[in-house]
Amino acid sequence: MTASSEQGTSAPASARSCATGRQHELRRGDAVAVVTELAAGLRSFSRGGVLLTETYGDGEISPGGAGITLAPWANRVEDGQWFLDGRKQQLDITEVSRNNASHGLLRNTGYAAVEESPHAVALEAVVFPQHGYPFLVRHRVDYQLSEDLGLRVRQTLANDGAAAAPFVLGAHPYLRVGDAPVEQLQLTVAADTRLVTDDRLIPRSSAPVDGDVDFRSGRHIADLAVDVALTDLRFEGGVARHTLSAADGSAVSLWQDESCRYVHIYVSTVYPGRARAVAVEPMTGPANAFKSGDGLRWLQPGESFSMEWGIDYTPRAAQ
Repeated sequence: MTASSEQGTSAPASARSCATGRQHELRRGDAVAVVTELAAGLRSFSRGGVLLTETYGDGEISPGGAGITLAPWANRVEDGQWFLDGRKQQLDITEVSRNNASHGLLRNTGYAAVEESPHAVALEAVVFPQHGYPFLVRHRVDYQLSEDLGLRVRQTLANDGAAAAPFVLGAHPYLRVGDAPVEQLQLTVAADTRLVTDDRLIPRSSAPVDGDVDFRSGRHIADLAVDVALTDLRFEGGVARHTLSAADGSAVSLWQDESCRYVHIYVSTVYPGRARAVAVEPMTGPANAFKSGDGLRWLQPGESFSMEWGIDYTPRAAQ
């Protein structure tokens, strides 16, 4: 992606000229979003040329899972193992360093566009029955630039098979506020409980938020390096809102609806070209839900389920 396209001012690259496949560029007013064929990912979202998400180049896949959507589970499954009607299921190990199955089954899948307009696109991909997940489900992701120029995302999982299917849905956007140094930004998350994990990032218990993972009154990113799931979110008007704000009053917020009772906060120190990068990941369930049952939902044959989240921008106040 050229410098101009990172700011949302040039035409998208043609199909298959990018490592993430076809690029779907959405425009409305001064809002521009680029959505990828691969993993139905959000490659970038900007307002008035101000980048509000981390992005990456044409020849790269999303570093650190930036912007990808997650189905039929988010986060991790310990050892890739879980039990269905007393029988052990073995998923592929995709996080080798921790021996976990990570971020679902569609991270390396191309999604087909099923609806398109200048300011919206709907993409769809199928999970076929396979070892570790013997179910037939279909994941649809609808991106829309709304009239207020915010980005709205609806993820829907449909069960096309003959048996009830378990799932957790999620997404993996990284937020930024233009060129403001991330370490100088403040993150606010209205969540009262954290999940306590082992060294493989598998939840073992929960506890009240405290210290570096208490974002209720806002914390400067500064030298934070956290990787934590939070729950007991505070919903107002049907949404929970998490905000990354700059000293000049500009801010980007990610909101999630009440179907998403968890949010994962990951402050990365290895995102290419950035001292720090902040992932704010809405999820319907936590890591290891297939084994613990926490936050796990089941779809009956013919049923579907949707979650919604989005990103809004507050520009710097006029002087």
